[in-house]
Amino acid sequence: MSRVLLVDDEPALLFTLSQLVKSRGLEPVVAHSAKEALQKLDGVDGVVTDYSMPGMDGVELVQAIHERDESLPVVMLTAHGSERIAVRAMKSGAYEYVTKPFDIDEMSLVIDRALETRALRVQNRRLTAEKALGRAIVGDSAAMRRVLEAVNRVGPKDITVLVRGETGTGKELIASLIHAQSRRAAGPLVRFNCAAIPGELAEAELFGHARGAFTGAAQARRGFFSEANGGTLVLDEVGELPGPVQAKLLRALQEGEIQPVGAGRVEKVDVRVVACTNRDLLAEARERRFREDLYYRLAVVELVVPPLHEHREDIPALAMEFARRYGERFGMTGVHLSPELIQALQRADWPGNVRELENAVARMVALSGGGEIGLPALTGQASRTADAGGEQTPDGTLSLREQVEALERSVIVRTLSAVSGNQSEAARRLGLSRGSLIDRLKKYGFAGAPIDSTE
Repeated sequence: MSRVLLVDDEPALLFTLSQLVKSRGLEPVVAHSAKEALQKLDGVDGVVTDYSMPGMDGVELVQAIHERDESLPVVMLTAHGSERIAVRAMKSGAYEYVTKPFDIDEMSLVIDRALETRALRVQNRRLTAEKALGRAIVGDSAAMRRVLEAVNRVGPKDITVLVRGETGTGKELIASLIHAQSRRAAGPLVRFNCAAIPGELAEAELFGHARGAFTGAAQARRGFFSEANGGTLVLDEVGELPGPVQAKLLRALQEGEIQPVGAGRVEKVDVRVVACTNRDLLAEARERRFREDLYYRLAVVELVVPPLHEHREDIPALAMEFARRYGERFGMTGVHLSPELIQALQRADWPGNVRELENAVARMVALSGGGEIGLPALTGQASRTADAGGEQTPDGTLSLREQVEALERSVIVRTLSAVSGNQSEAARRLGLSRGSLIDRLKKYGFAGAPIDSTE
């Protein structure tokens, strides 16, 4: 349901507008002043505001709104005969103006058109971002729309951004989206996992090192900052950086300068930093476990990606997209999830968030026979996870054995399809005996696999 913010200092007019909005199947959000309106912008799809209000007037409100989100349409209410104000409103960026007293049908039409315009602008931004990323962006819940709208606002602005959220929520995707919508989109996008490198090597990896700077440094090496010059550097799990490296990172952000380890020279770099973390760095800074000055330098804007249980309405679309994606990867056609399975996925708890959901769907697709995957697949997946003995990798991806089995299974499926189910011919093409092929078919659950018509 679309939400419309109504701004006026007259209760009677607010009541009339609220009833009108409700009659259109929309949700009204009421504000009695421009200041209050700016506090209620999150998640709204359009604004209707009076021009004449105490303090900030309607035109100033339009300008303040568009500093946050220029795609948000604002309809201005003006007094009859105030054409000069109407012109000023349109020049400030208002979508339309309506004179008071207004006609109900006219106002309804203006609001409908404004919301349609908003939807088209959001869709166009999403398509542009998807083209830049090379993948679909799934998520149409209010929670995810707020995140994506924030990305739209900060993406073009050349500032550092801190993306915070639980493990598996999609922080890396948000960081990529910020780069894709920035003026640096044509430049490099470089990622550095601060938790994957021992502390003593993190400095050399980030800033580079000179030849002979330490044991094993047989030649000079550029660091990630130099590789990201002119583009964006994503620092994943930035809270894991040791204290001395935090100090050098702060200097790089403040001065735009780095000094490779063992080098006597300072290099200028032009890099935008987007940092990701699953920790509350402000709380850690206050407890002196993270540099407070570095936190404020990183979090010029802080975006919080919600956990999956806060936007369950996105689970069906996410699950179907993962099923499609892994079906293509495993060479399977017509893969889809049954309505019962989708409902079960939507009810389930996902402590690993989107990454855990993706892993679950990938496993179900890999171990399925193609076509529709039903509810029993979820039960089987749960038992396999319990029996896996820790084979799932820490980041929630398929283990090496599972990936190898999924690839083997997809090759067998494609080969059988190519020979119309003839097991002997499939075994010959695969370099297996017929008995070995049958054993593999049983292993992967093809109890009803086609039997050779020639034998």
